[in-house]
Amino acid sequence: MKIIESLKARRSYYEIQKELPVPIETVTKMIEELTELVPDAFNMKSSRVIVVHGKKQDTLWDEIEKAFDGKVATEKINSFKSGAGTILYFYDRTVIETKQKQFPLYADNFPVWANHASAMLQLSIWSGLRELGIGASLQHYNPVIDDSVKTLLNLPKEYILIAQMPFGGIVSEPNKKEKEEIDKRVSVISE
Repeated sequence: MKIIESLKARRSYYEIQKELPVPIETVTKMIEELTELVPDAFNMKSSRVIVVHGKKQDTLWDEIEKAFDGKVATEKINSFKSGAGTILYFYDRTVIETKQKQFPLYADNFPVWANHASAMLQLSIWSGLRELGIGASLQHYNPVIDDSVKTLLNLPKEYILIAQMPFGGIVSEPNKKEKEEIDKRVSVISE
């Protein structure tokens, strides 16, 4: 699939199911490959990706719901819980701090660049999932869930949670996207 076609196919899928069109091992292999391929500033390799699936998928979303103490609709949480898994995106603060000490002139930029790298990785994995026939959406329940997730998964405190991507078999297609007036967002300047 060409990159443009892959990006066109990538959408936010909220109606997902536990059954996948490919084995979970195929999904994790794709995630590993993309994590290695996506670039980041100073080759710092700060991104950390945790793939949660199986029974732990249900437990994760139960913990997320508990962390919000009823402030997020159960139906919404259940739509994510109904998926086959969730990809959690982090960056490792120790990597950032090491780079800040090595390159003090750029110290303030390293957390920003870590987020840039994570964003590229998120989009790459999201598109890769769609190429495998899997639907996903990107969620941002952090920082409310940070401590719960780290405790549940026994993760280091230095991991900074950025986003959550529930994924699963596609139950239904989302509504067609409206074509936007792109000239409001893209300008071309030349002499």
